[in-house]
Amino acid sequence: MSTNLIPGSQPVADLDRPLYAPIKRRSFFMYAGATAGATALVLAGCSKNDSTPGMVNVGTGDAGVLNYAYALEQLEAGFYTMVRSGAYYTGLGSGSAEKLILDDLYYHEVIHRDFLKAAITAAGATPIQALTPNFSSINFGDRLSVLNTAKAFEDLGVAAYNGAGQYITNPGYLFIAGKIVSVEARHAAIIRDLTAENSFVGSDIFSSNSMEASKTPSTVAATANMYLADGSKIDVSSIM
Repeated sequence: MSTNLIPGSQPVADLDRPLYAPIKRRSFFMYAGATAGATALVLAGCSKNDSTPGMVNVGTGDAGVLNYAYALEQLEAGFYTMVRSGAYYTGLGSGSAEKLILDDLYYHEVIHRDFLKAAITAAGATPIQALTPNFSSINFGDRLSVLNTAKAFEDLGVAAYNGAGQYITNPGYLFIAGKIVSVEARHAAIIRDLTAENSFVGSDIFSSNSMEASKTPSTVAATANMYLADGSKIDVSSIM
Protein backbone atom coordinates (compact mmCIF):
# COMPACT_ATOMS: atom_id res chain seq x y z
CA MET A 1 0.00 0.00 0.00
CA SER A 2 1.05 3.56 -0.36
CA THR A 3 2.48 5.18 2.75
CA ASN A 4 1.13 8.53 1.63
CA LEU A 5 -1.74 9.42 3.96
CA ILE A 6 -2.04 13.03 2.82
CA PRO A 7 -4.85 13.14 0.26
CA GLY A 8 -6.09 16.64 1.17
CA SER A 9 -4.78 19.95 2.37
CA GLN A 10 -7.45 21.80 4.34
CA PRO A 11 -6.86 22.29 8.09
CA VAL A 12 -9.17 20.80 10.70
CA ALA A 13 -10.10 22.54 13.95
CA ASP A 14 -9.82 21.16 17.52
CA LEU A 15 -6.87 18.89 16.79
CA ASP A 16 -5.51 19.23 20.32
CA ARG A 17 -8.20 16.99 21.78
CA PRO A 18 -7.20 13.50 22.97
CA LEU A 19 -8.27 10.66 20.69
CA TYR A 20 -11.38 9.86 22.65
CA ALA A 21 -15.00 9.25 21.74
CA PRO A 22 -17.57 7.46 23.91
CA ILE A 23 -19.14 4.24 22.68
CA LYS A 24 -22.77 4.98 21.88
CA ARG A 25 -23.68 1.47 20.77
CA ARG A 26 -22.18 -2.00 20.48
CA SER A 27 -20.72 -3.69 23.54
CA PHE A 28 -17.43 -4.88 24.94
CA PHE A 29 -19.09 -8.27 25.35
CA MET A 30 -18.53 -8.95 21.66
CA TYR A 31 -14.96 -9.57 22.80
CA ALA A 32 -15.80 -11.14 26.15
CA GLY A 33 -13.88 -14.32 25.40
CA ALA A 34 -10.74 -12.41 24.55
CA THR A 35 -11.14 -10.23 27.65
CA ALA A 36 -11.29 -13.25 29.92
CA GLY A 37 -8.05 -14.52 28.45
CA ALA A 38 -6.37 -11.15 28.76
CA THR A 39 -7.19 -10.59 32.41
CA ALA A 40 -5.56 -13.87 33.35
CA LEU A 41 -2.18 -12.71 32.07
CA VAL A 42 0.42 -10.49 33.72
CA LEU A 43 2.52 -8.05 31.72
CA ALA A 44 5.57 -6.02 32.54
CA GLY A 45 4.89 -2.87 30.54
CA CYS A 46 5.68 0.79 30.71
CA SER A 47 3.73 3.83 29.60
CA LYS A 48 6.49 6.22 28.65
CA ASN A 49 10.23 5.93 28.30
CA ASP A 50 12.32 9.09 28.41
CA SER A 51 15.14 7.42 26.47
CA THR A 52 13.64 9.06 23.37
CA PRO A 53 12.84 12.63 24.43
CA GLY A 54 9.49 13.94 23.30
CA MET A 55 8.20 10.53 22.19
CA VAL A 56 5.93 7.97 23.80
CA ASN A 57 7.70 4.63 24.23
CA VAL A 58 5.23 1.75 23.96
CA GLY A 59 7.29 -0.52 26.20
CA THR A 60 8.73 -3.99 25.84
CA GLY A 61 7.51 -7.55 25.35
CA ASP A 62 3.82 -8.38 25.03
CA ALA A 63 2.89 -5.16 26.84
CA GLY A 64 4.81 -3.19 24.26
CA VAL A 65 3.04 -4.91 21.37
CA LEU A 66 -0.38 -4.30 22.92
CA ASN A 67 0.44 -0.67 23.61
CA TYR A 68 1.62 -0.37 20.01
CA ALA A 69 -1.73 -1.74 18.84
CA TYR A 70 -3.51 0.56 21.30
CA ALA A 71 -1.70 3.56 19.80
CA LEU A 72 -2.80 2.62 16.28
CA GLU A 73 -6.39 2.06 17.40
CA GLN A 74 -6.35 5.49 19.05
CA LEU A 75 -5.28 6.96 15.73
CA GLU A 76 -8.00 5.18 13.76
CA ALA A 77 -10.71 5.97 16.31
CA GLY A 78 -9.63 9.61 16.27
CA PHE A 79 -9.77 9.70 12.48
CA TYR A 80 -13.32 8.32 12.28
CA THR A 81 -14.40 10.67 15.06
CA MET A 82 -13.28 13.58 12.89
CA VAL A 83 -14.90 12.02 9.82
CA ARG A 84 -18.28 12.02 11.58
CA SER A 85 -18.04 15.75 12.26
CA GLY A 86 -16.83 16.65 8.76
CA ALA A 87 -18.87 18.13 5.92
CA TYR A 88 -18.58 15.03 3.72
CA TYR A 89 -20.12 12.73 6.36
CA THR A 90 -22.77 15.17 7.60
CA GLY A 91 -23.87 15.75 4.02
CA LEU A 92 -24.73 12.09 3.52
CA GLY A 93 -28.39 11.09 3.83
CA SER A 94 -29.50 9.27 6.99
CA GLY A 95 -30.16 6.10 5.01
CA SER A 96 -26.95 6.27 3.00
CA ALA A 97 -25.11 2.95 2.86
CA GLU A 98 -21.83 4.84 2.83
CA LYS A 99 -22.77 6.67 6.04
CA LEU A 100 -23.75 3.41 7.74
CA ILE A 101 -20.42 1.85 6.75
CA LEU A 102 -18.50 4.79 8.22
CA ASP A 103 -20.60 4.52 11.39
CA ASP A 104 -19.74 0.85 11.77
CA LEU A 105 -16.04 1.49 11.25
CA TYR A 106 -16.15 4.26 13.85
CA TYR A 107 -17.84 2.02 16.44
CA HIS A 108 -15.48 -0.87 15.74
CA GLU A 109 -12.35 1.26 16.10
CA VAL A 110 -13.59 2.85 19.32
CA ILE A 111 -14.28 -0.63 20.70
CA HIS A 112 -10.84 -1.85 19.65
CA ARG A 113 -9.20 1.15 21.28
CA ASP A 114 -11.07 0.90 24.55
CA PHE A 115 -10.83 -2.89 24.65
CA LEU A 116 -7.04 -2.82 24.31
CA LYS A 117 -6.71 -0.18 27.03
CA ALA A 118 -8.91 -2.24 29.36
CA ALA A 119 -7.03 -5.46 28.57
CA ILE A 120 -3.64 -3.86 29.23
CA THR A 121 -4.86 -2.42 32.53
CA ALA A 122 -6.58 -5.62 33.65
CA ALA A 123 -3.41 -7.58 33.00
CA GLY A 124 -1.42 -5.38 35.37
CA ALA A 125 0.40 -3.19 32.85
CA THR A 126 0.19 0.54 32.18
CA PRO A 127 -1.42 1.76 28.95
CA ILE A 128 0.32 4.57 27.13
CA GLN A 129 -1.16 8.04 27.41
CA ALA A 130 -4.12 9.28 25.40
CA LEU A 131 -2.53 10.47 22.16
CA THR A 132 -3.31 13.70 20.35
CA PRO A 133 -3.74 13.62 16.55
CA ASN A 134 -2.68 16.02 13.87
CA PHE A 135 -5.07 15.56 10.95
CA SER A 136 -4.51 19.04 9.54
CA SER A 137 -3.47 17.63 6.16
CA ILE A 138 -6.79 15.81 5.65
CA ASN A 139 -9.81 17.43 4.02
CA PHE A 140 -12.79 16.03 5.94
CA GLY A 141 -15.16 17.81 3.61
CA ASP A 142 -14.07 15.86 0.55
CA ARG A 143 -15.26 12.30 -0.14
CA LEU A 144 -12.11 11.07 -1.87
CA SER A 145 -9.89 12.63 0.75
CA VAL A 146 -11.76 10.82 3.51
CA LEU A 147 -12.06 7.47 1.75
CA ASN A 148 -8.49 7.40 0.46
CA THR A 149 -7.20 8.22 3.94
CA ALA A 150 -9.47 5.59 5.48
CA LYS A 151 -8.14 3.05 2.99
CA ALA A 152 -4.56 3.94 3.83
CA PHE A 153 -5.19 3.76 7.58
CA GLU A 154 -7.03 0.43 7.34
CA ASP A 155 -4.37 -1.10 5.09
CA LEU A 156 -1.70 0.16 7.48
CA GLY A 157 -3.54 -1.37 10.44
CA VAL A 158 -3.76 -4.80 8.82
CA ALA A 159 -0.09 -4.73 7.85
CA ALA A 160 0.81 -3.60 11.37
CA TYR A 161 -0.96 -6.49 13.09
CA ASN A 162 0.49 -8.94 10.58
CA GLY A 163 3.99 -7.62 11.19
CA ALA A 164 3.73 -7.48 14.98
CA GLY A 165 2.50 -11.02 15.49
CA GLN A 166 6.04 -12.40 15.53
CA TYR A 167 6.85 -10.33 18.63
CA ILE A 168 3.97 -11.73 20.72
CA THR A 169 5.03 -14.53 23.06
CA ASN A 170 1.77 -15.31 24.86
CA PRO A 171 -0.79 -17.30 22.83
CA GLY A 172 -3.63 -15.44 24.53
CA TYR A 173 -2.48 -12.14 23.09
CA LEU A 174 -1.86 -13.66 19.69
CA PHE A 175 -5.47 -14.84 19.81
CA ILE A 176 -6.64 -11.30 20.57
CA ALA A 177 -4.55 -9.83 17.76
CA GLY A 178 -5.92 -12.40 15.33
CA LYS A 179 -9.50 -11.49 16.18
CA ILE A 180 -8.88 -7.77 15.75
CA VAL A 181 -6.86 -8.01 12.53
CA SER A 182 -9.63 -10.05 10.90
CA VAL A 183 -12.05 -7.19 11.55
CA GLU A 184 -9.51 -4.63 10.32
CA ALA A 185 -9.14 -6.63 7.10
CA ARG A 186 -12.89 -6.44 6.55
CA HIS A 187 -12.70 -2.68 7.08
CA ALA A 188 -9.93 -2.42 4.50
CA ALA A 189 -11.88 -4.51 1.99
CA ILE A 190 -15.09 -2.50 2.18
CA ILE A 191 -13.32 0.87 2.09
CA ARG A 192 -11.29 -0.28 -0.91
CA ASP A 193 -14.47 -1.21 -2.74
CA LEU A 194 -15.95 2.21 -1.98
CA THR A 195 -12.92 3.92 -3.51
CA ALA A 196 -12.64 1.57 -6.51
CA GLU A 197 -14.89 -1.39 -7.22
CA ASN A 198 -13.26 -4.83 -6.98
CA SER A 199 -10.02 -3.44 -5.54
CA PHE A 200 -10.34 -5.20 -2.17
CA VAL A 201 -7.62 -7.67 -3.14
CA GLY A 202 -5.38 -5.21 -4.94
CA SER A 203 -1.85 -6.21 -5.86
CA ASP A 204 -0.51 -3.40 -3.66
CA ILE A 205 -1.47 -5.29 -0.49
CA PHE A 206 -0.51 -8.83 -1.53
CA SER A 207 2.93 -10.24 -2.09
CA SER A 208 3.92 -12.45 -5.03
CA ASN A 209 3.01 -15.57 -3.01
CA SER A 210 -0.53 -14.25 -2.44
CA MET A 211 0.13 -13.49 1.22
CA GLU A 212 -1.22 -10.31 2.81
CA ALA A 213 1.40 -7.63 3.24
CA SER A 214 3.00 -7.06 6.63
CA LYS A 215 5.01 -4.13 7.96
CA THR A 216 7.47 -3.88 10.83
CA PRO A 217 6.55 -1.71 13.82
CA SER A 218 9.23 0.82 12.88
CA THR A 219 7.82 1.21 9.36
CA VAL A 220 4.28 1.56 10.65
CA ALA A 221 5.29 4.03 13.36
CA ALA A 222 7.04 6.24 10.82
CA THR A 223 3.75 6.60 8.95
CA ALA A 224 1.53 6.85 12.04
CA ASN A 225 3.72 9.57 13.51
CA MET A 226 2.89 11.79 10.54
CA TYR A 227 -0.60 12.03 12.04
CA LEU A 228 0.32 12.42 15.70
CA ALA A 229 1.10 15.74 17.33
CA ASP A 230 4.45 16.48 18.94
CA GLY A 231 4.57 14.77 22.31
CA SER A 232 2.30 11.98 21.05
CA LYS A 233 4.57 10.39 18.45
CA ILE A 234 5.33 6.78 19.30
CA ASP A 235 8.67 5.03 19.77
CA VAL A 236 8.42 1.28 19.07
CA SER A 237 12.10 0.45 19.10
CA SER A 238 11.91 -1.49 22.38
CA ILE A 239 9.52 -4.16 21.09
CA MET A 240 11.63 -5.31 18.12
